[in-house]
Amino acid sequence: MFKKFSPSTDIAGQTPPKSSVQRSIRAAVLQQWKIGPETLEEIWPKKDTLIHVKCREHISIYTIQSVPLFFQHFDGPFYPTLRLLYQYPFLLPKVGVDRGAIRFLLAGAPMMCPGLTSTGGYLPPPEEALPKGTVVAVHAEGKEHAVGVGITELGTEEMRRVNKDVAVEIVAHLGDDLWALQTL
Repeated sequence: MFKKFSPSTDIAGQTPPKSSVQRSIRAAVLQQWKIGPETLEEIWPKKDTLIHVKCREHISIYTIQSVPLFFQHFDGPFYPTLRLLYQYPFLLPKVGVDRGAIRFLLAGAPMMCPGLTSTGGYLPPPEEALPKGTVVAVHAEGKEHAVGVGITELGTEEMRRVNKDVAVEIVAHLGDDLWALQTL
């Protein structure tokens, strides 16, 4: 999504959303990320103005004080930026890939089931199974922080059972052009 992103050519405009829209965004983020209101208040204080940065290809980036916090494609789920995920690693459920998948992940390729189900990979236990369409933090074997953010294409139990095809579609990864931007 952010492979060839350039602020000078890809940003169409920046506007502060109405307060009712900000309230609906706040409610959606609370529901999607399963965090408490106190954590969201830490991330996004009510007194700070949220700025909606409209980009090409129907991408919306939301910033506070010019720092990108989260983004959205069309009217899909809200994805935290990797920098926000580094500050608050508990925002999203975690999946892990083995060493062999790291170079593909850093190139932005979708993560396949074998990379998640092999010895070095990690999927949540069956009692904490994730359904299809869940936003997840993708961790690499042996690394402390997430190296990507993606959305599951299959439920975690189906990933274990089928063990082939695309498991997680990567939307942002370490080293992409959104990662390179400190501010917008």
